Amino acid sequence: MATSSPLALLSSFRGPELYRHRTSLVLSAPSNLSFGSLTFTTRLNTTPQVVCSVSVSYPEVKTGRPDDLVASILSKVAGTDGGVSLSKEQHQEVADVAQELQKYCVPEPVKCPLIFGEWDVAYCSRPTSPGGGYRSALGRLFFRTKEMIQVVEAPDTVRNKVAFSAMGFLDGEVSLKGKLKALDDSWIQVIFEAPQLKVGALEFQYGGDSEVKLQITYIDGKIRLGKGSRGSLFVFQRR
Repeated sequence: MATSSPLALLSSFRGPELYRHRTSLVLSAPSNLSFGSLTFTTRLNTTPQVVCSVSVSYPEVKTGRPDDLVASILSKVAGTDGGVSLSKEQHQEVADVAQELQKYCVPEPVKCPLIFGEWDVAYCSRPTSPGGGYRSALGRLFFRTKEMIQVVEAPDTVRNKVAFSAMGFLDGEVSLKGKLKALDDSWIQVIFEAPQLKVGALEFQYGGDSEVKLQITYIDGKIRLGKGSRGSLFVFQRR
């Protein structure tokens, strides 16, 4: 969902205020944006020339950096069917932005209350990770994904849902309900019950329990990034 903090530095200098004096101010252009130099030359009628030089260093400030990265990653995954239509190079671009966002992740993200809420699964680096066979190359020929949603409810409930259109005319969905457990400051484990399949008026449960582990690498009010135990990258966008 990081969240998801500009600073400004101002410096001012005032020349010596002396009675009956003449002051010349010479500005020397900085060689780069990190340094500035001001030279004051003060001459009095009865005193020798006094020269003082002041050099100021301005540290780099990454103004609005997390917001820029969030906007960038969302633009890269929008309209890609959860990442299905991206090329290998485009997947790498998403991964690069996610890597940068990790630097701004809050400490102990598993304890952050922002994890709760409704999330769209906007992207996954492996299309079959959310939705299983329904999202495989063969499955997508018969099932068109309409939406992928994850709901995290306090204190420890996770609900996943993939809604689809079968053969272009029959609506359905597969859903999972699981129990969330924190493994450390950033890793969570979710044990899901057997999936529930609903197609038209038909509804039944199949298969068995399953387990996933996910590391929360960034979260804010808009997005949440996760990395699966097998290396899959997820981008969740708050609904």
